[in-house]
Amino acid sequence: MVTRREFLDALAVGAAGLAVSTTAKSYGQILGANDRLNFAVIGLNSRAYAHLSALKANRATARIAHVCDVDRNTLKKFADATQQQIGDSPAMEMDFRKVLALKEIDAITIATPDHWHTPMAILGLQAGKHVYVEKPCSHNPAEGALLVEAQRKYGKLVQMGTQQRSSPHTIEVIDKIRNGAIGRPYYAKAWYSNVRESIGHGKPAAVPAQLDWDLWQGPVPRRAYTDNIQPYNWHWFRDYGTGESLNNGTHEVDVCRWALDVDYPQRITAAGGRYQFQDDWQFYDTLLTNFEYPDKLISWEGKSCQGMKFYGRDRGATIEGTEGTVLVDRDGYEIYDRKGKMTNEFKVGKGTSSADLVGADSMTDAHFANFIAGVRHGERLNAPVAVGNVAVTMLQLSNIAWEVQRELHLDTRDGRILNDAEAMKGWGREYEKGWEPRLT
Repeated sequence: MVTRREFLDALAVGAAGLAVSTTAKSYGQILGANDRLNFAVIGLNSRAYAHLSALKANRATARIAHVCDVDRNTLKKFADATQQQIGDSPAMEMDFRKVLALKEIDAITIATPDHWHTPMAILGLQAGKHVYVEKPCSHNPAEGALLVEAQRKYGKLVQMGTQQRSSPHTIEVIDKIRNGAIGRPYYAKAWYSNVRESIGHGKPAAVPAQLDWDLWQGPVPRRAYTDNIQPYNWHWFRDYGTGESLNNGTHEVDVCRWALDVDYPQRITAAGGRYQFQDDWQFYDTLLTNFEYPDKLISWEGKSCQGMKFYGRDRGATIEGTEGTVLVDRDGYEIYDRKGKMTNEFKVGKGTSSADLVGADSMTDAHFANFIAGVRHGERLNAPVAVGNVAVTMLQLSNIAWEVQRELHLDTRDGRILNDAEAMKGWGREYEKGWEPRLT
């Protein structure tokens, strides 16, 4: 396959040719000739349908020009859904690099497996595209730091898909906390509960005819295809995914960090294991992790295979302060006094479930609207990658603490692990030769 380096060389040459060969029709799709942004949606399972819904909600300012996936059947299904729901008839492409070479594409959205998030986002920035990337924005801390650096170097916008940052009721309750609604906030607890089933033990199998398995793996060292990884269970394999902490904990831990107004902690502890099933799942199904600051604390409890709720909710966060507590989730918020008496509440009206793998909602619509306004008018992003990457790195570090089975002490300026060379081995990863993400 074409490596990352070969692609960048070809991109430089191809851009000139594309400029000459652009047709009148495609010129009408270039920003400035048409007021709507041209999006390419890349990675078309589950969460991509929330991108479709959000771009439909913002169709006055954006259109889906291209869709891209390494699975031909998935690609066709999503293209058909785009045509049916929006009326756009997007061009289909299996190799995202061909999409990045197109001058008329203004922005890309990335809903691929985690191992592709940073490498693809950086290639997008280098091709002059704005980027909307799902959380986590990276597979490991080194990638997150590199993506933040890339955004600053290449100057295009990168919004991370922590859509609760654009939720009106969450913005409102954070403002109430800032203005003293619960006194001085000092402890935040986040949780997630689901009833995921066993993924079993994968068996070697022929690569499906419609799947480009080599490109699916991309930057990851090659391994043989087995029947229990793709299209969803990659989340639970370390080469591709980041476990439940990053898959779902990112959202609520980010809200906790936002509410307490903190960045990197001084100390991280994590404990848990794979208790429910014995299978190929390489992460925990139960994890308790703490992020400790000089005068504040964040904790996250993740349960992948046990559906017992907290406060009747699959997921959410409580923010405790000297004068009361805020309970906030995707469906609203409640405010309590110090004795636990409710004093205020707001409900969106529609409940969400942790079993929903798409998550199309008004928050995502608003998050895309903010991203589009940032590109078109310079509006400040609600979740720029430099902000989103903090919670991502924190949770990646909690994975490392779990793996080495000891507490980690951090440099609070950048999250790097102090005085622990073994733990720092988890800061980065090994790449397939020629696919290492790097800045040019």
